[in-house]
This record gives sequence, structure tokens and C-alpha cells, in this order.
Amino acid sequence: MKKRVILYTDGACSGNPGIGGYAGILIYGDARREYSGGELSTTNNRMEVQAVIVGLERLKYPCAVDVYSDSAYTVNAFANRWIYAWKRNGWKKADGKAVQNVDLWERLYALTQTHEVTFHKVAGHADDELNNRCDELARAAISLLRESLSGQEGEIGEA
Repeated sequence: MKKRVILYTDGACSGNPGIGGYAGILIYGDARREYSGGELSTTNNRMEVQAVIVGLERLKYPCAVDVYSDSAYTVNAFANRWIYAWKRNGWKKADGKAVQNVDLWERLYALTQTHEVTFHKVAGHADDELNNRCDELARAAISLLRESLSGQEGEIGEA
């Protein structure tokens, strides 16, 4: 039987595109691990998907994962089964246009083949303590990246 893990995620962007941050909280039993990171030039949607990818990539074994996200973009790709049609159609949408962020969707799709993932939509910036914490971590990642640019050369890594 696979271990059941809870994953809360969020992404944020200062400007869209602009400096972005992502964050997540992995919960297994009493263990809770937070993570975050950022990118210089990205979009909010990319950070939302990246947050889920990083969380799933941190799991050492195939798990049953409940992902909680305020991103309709991320959740609906699976809940409405769009991602399966996109993949089947060579990463094209129903209107024949290319799917954006294919690099991330391919990675996330592969991870959903390893893990048994169920996506849950939560209201953003509401009363969900863990969603609010992820938002705080993602915004802090943006601030850290912005600070690193103002005084030093180099890249920000994951926190």
C-alpha cells in the first residue's frame, strides 16, 4: 500500500511575466516539510505548476498524494482531463493551438504516472492556513530573489 501524502502548493509572480516564486508543504503523518524557490523571468501559471512538480519530485517512493492548490490552471488540467487530450494530440489544445508550458506539463504528467495524484482546488487567500502559508513562502522566495539581484551576482536556489 502506498504512503498517503498531503501536498499544499502555491505560486506567485511579481509582474506577469516577472520574478516568480513557488512553494509547497509536504505532510506525511506528523512530518511536515516546507520548500520554496524562485525564477527571474516567469509567469504565475509556471510557478503554480512548478510548485507541484518540486513537491512530487521530493518524494522518495511512489505515494498516494492529495495535492491542494488554488490554481484552477493546474487543478483543472487534471480534473477536467485536459492534460490527457493535450498529450494525445501532441501537446495541442482542442483549437489546434500549442499548449503553453509544455516543458512543465510533461514533467508533471510523468510524475503522475509514478505517484497516484488527486488534485483538489482550494480558495486562494481565504481561510486555508496551509494555502496561506504556501503563499507567504512563495512571496518570500520572490523577495529573496529580488534582494539577491540588488546586491550580489548569482542565482537563488531552493530554500
